[in-house]
Amino acid sequence: MNEASIRQLLEQVRAGTIALEPALERLKDLPFEDLGFAKLDTHRALRRGFPEVIFGEGKTPQQIVDIAQRLAMEHDVVLATRLAPEAAAALVAALPQTRHHADARLAAVVRPDVDPEEHGDLVVVSAGTADQPVAEEAALTATYMGNKVTRIYDVGVSGLQRLLRHRRRLESARVIVVVAGMDAALAAVVGGLVSVPVIAVPTSVGYGTAFGGVAPLLTMLNSCSSGVGVVNIDNGFGAAHLASLINRLDKR
Repeated sequence: MNEASIRQLLEQVRAGTIALEPALERLKDLPFEDLGFAKLDTHRALRRGFPEVIFGEGKTPQQIVDIAQRLAMEHDVVLATRLAPEAAAALVAALPQTRHHADARLAAVVRPDVDPEEHGDLVVVSAGTADQPVAEEAALTATYMGNKVTRIYDVGVSGLQRLLRHRRRLESARVIVVVAGMDAALAAVVGGLVSVPVIAVPTSVGYGTAFGGVAPLLTMLNSCSSGVGVVNIDNGFGAAHLASLINRLDKR
């Protein structure tokens, strides 16, 4: 679809010869933009509700900056995850409006006149302090995606009374993200307490037989609590995106 065809489509919408929704469907198939080293899906927000997110690992600082600059021309908020310190520094230098969150290895390029909305009720729960970087990746991602986020941290099952203190708050949530390593039992416990969807994130926290997060992953996959879905090891971003889609269902 080129500029002429887009103009024609918009003229048809204005004239009333084509309805808005069919026109929007056609716009969802607009092509990507080729930067040579990357092909940017600049219209992903039309399909998925949020723009393409930059995965920092494996990219040079300059590549990350080039991608962010182009995406920022189209979108109010641009996220970059798994950022090395040098990549984050380059991004902040090139785009001063960047908000860098070092603990979560995440940055957001936000237009100065934009404040992300706070929609719905999304809760992020973490088992231990060592799980907090992944939990923060989830919480911050959800925040920049326009969700109202509540954090409940360091409430693992070794001290169950800490979690039970927040039981009413958990019951009132629309969707819950649970982040845990080691035995990862927290996800099943939370799932057994509430009636809303629970998204479990296994972390790579633990001693030898945790196998870098494989044991927590298997524990969560084998949960006896129904309504618990599981994402990949340390994937706070993926959990937050899924939770955001669930949290915003009433806007469709």
